[in-house]
Amino acid sequence: MPFQVTKLALPDVLMLEPRVLDAAEGFFFESFNQRDFEAATGLNVKFVQDNHSRSECNVLRGLHYQIQHPQGKLVRVISGSVFDVSVDLRRSSPNFGKWVGVELTSENKRQLWIPPGFAHGFVVTSESAEFLYKITDYWFPEHERSLLWNDPAVGIEWPLDGAPKLAAKDAAAKVLGEAEVFA
Repeated sequence: MPFQVTKLALPDVLMLEPRVLDAAEGFFFESFNQRDFEAATGLNVKFVQDNHSRSECNVLRGLHYQIQHPQGKLVRVISGSVFDVSVDLRRSSPNFGKWVGVELTSENKRQLWIPPGFAHGFVVTSESAEFLYKITDYWFPEHERSLLWNDPAVGIEWPLDGAPKLAAKDAAAKVLGEAEVFA
């Protein structure tokens, strides 16, 4: 298997750690292989879009989700480091409102699978970071929602030194008690 899969504290969120072939001239690894992904995770998902973002230190993006056309995401960092967070927004889940966070770096090459029904966000912990997302449904701006990054009801422990840099939509996000969530 080209990677190891670990279930996190929220067992639907999976961490994938690739097998990296190191050599004097650099490294090589398969960042995605549909057949191996399905065999290792038991998931048969279709990715329809790849996104690439770059952010500066202390930029916090999220916590984003789409209330209709929910997206599963396979995410990784190719430059720098982030603290990546998933929040379960499925009201029927025993983990509703709970979060899990993992450090993703260009060095550890970890990837996270965030299933549909979860809010997702990250904060950049290095000077800058480049972030890649494979997603299972297209972006529909009319269905996009944001959960407030510092909602005390969720209690995410962000590794921040001071206030984060936020986009306007993230600063205006809703707390869990007011947010639209999944059944």
